[in-house]
Amino acid sequence: MSAPLTSAGPTVNDKRELFDYLASACKPRDAWLIGTEHEKFGFRGSDNAPLSYDGPQGIRAMLEGMQRFGWQPVMEGDNVIALTLDKQAISLEPGGQFELSGSPFSDVHQTCREANTHLKQVREVAHEIGIGFVGVGFQPKWRREDIPVMPKGRYDIMRAYMPTRGSLGLDMMLRTCTVQVNLDFADEADMVTKMRVGLALQPVATALFANSPFTEGKPNGYLSYRSTIWTDTDPDRCGILPFVFDDDMGFERYAEHALDVPMYFIHRDGVYIDVAGQSFRDFLDGRLPALPGEHPTFADWESHLTTLFPEVRLKRFIEMRGADGGPWDIICALPAFWVGLLYDPGVLDQAWQMVKDWTNVDHEYLRAEVPRTALHTEFRGRSLQALAKDVLALSREGLERRAVIDSRGKDESHFLDPLDAIATTGKTPAEGLLEAYDGYWEGDIDNLFADIAY
Repeated sequence: MSAPLTSAGPTVNDKRELFDYLASACKPRDAWLIGTEHEKFGFRGSDNAPLSYDGPQGIRAMLEGMQRFGWQPVMEGDNVIALTLDKQAISLEPGGQFELSGSPFSDVHQTCREANTHLKQVREVAHEIGIGFVGVGFQPKWRREDIPVMPKGRYDIMRAYMPTRGSLGLDMMLRTCTVQVNLDFADEADMVTKMRVGLALQPVATALFANSPFTEGKPNGYLSYRSTIWTDTDPDRCGILPFVFDDDMGFERYAEHALDVPMYFIHRDGVYIDVAGQSFRDFLDGRLPALPGEHPTFADWESHLTTLFPEVRLKRFIEMRGADGGPWDIICALPAFWVGLLYDPGVLDQAWQMVKDWTNVDHEYLRAEVPRTALHTEFRGRSLQALAKDVLALSREGLERRAVIDSRGKDESHFLDPLDAIATTGKTPAEGLLEAYDGYWEGDIDNLFADIAY
């Protein structure tokens, strides 16, 4: 969401080029890659307060400290707002959430090594300046107004526009964290099947990774409050995309949908121009009120696609977006889960057969219920826990078929072990935190920061 932008590049002359832009990302199976993204909340060690941008225990200090490992700064004015290293990026979400957008790798072993290296670097720098980081889906203690806002121009525009579209958009910006994985597709048909399976089974991932049961220091009645935040953020750009299951789904249909999602901003000469609520279709026709007579570049289109927030997002790859941020040992499970399901054609077909008769009512039901009840959700006469076991078995089969072996002789399927434990017990990470809160934490949320810091 917050990678550095550029407006450079060729101009788009016709919307057909936008369809072709998506289609041009098709790759043969042996070229498919895996990119993992994960966010985390920073806090001061002295009082668990969220991090400001400036100061000796601030985000700027963290970004400067990370540069010892070879990371290069990305500036916006006088502020460091991101870091890059090879194909990796560290970026800042609006409330200072610290995000790694990982390199694309060919297997889960590699993406997990990258995550481990990143977290070790973060821990080293954080320890030196007296701060820490936790992986949960929603800020467990602090109010929205307590969260410092990072100095990035795009966030000023989004903060002004969000409240006009939903009551929880600012919470999404300032108080949520996620883990995501980005995956490739072979052709249009493969993309469509992966989008459909991903959207249908996203609630299973939400349940397995549910890890946001607290708001302002108290249980909030949800197991994944982060997930329900998205249901009242912006109806134009969020949701389960029912049209993906229609017969005419393809690159053109998705692009037409994206053209109808209002824009946030345009980036020109290092400045974000507020076009919130204005139409990309008008931009394509040279009729954008903010830039009359100007036409978009492909960089503008790519930037616009990043401001759509469905549960599964199509760009030049597919993003799986349903999981809460979590502890160190579960981060690698998210890419393993989806690679196992989507990167083996036989398993992908089995997954599609599992969900192809689900109705839009089914999808909406799961989207509404799972954030509250996770694996305890009843669905089609059985529990989501039972469905999760079946889905995990399919994912494991897909990973075992890939047979990518590491130096210890293990294939990628072992990354699913933490999820198998969750599905077997039916106890999500959120429920483990609630047990601690009701038990030895004695209702004191500050214990969370001590217990689960990276």
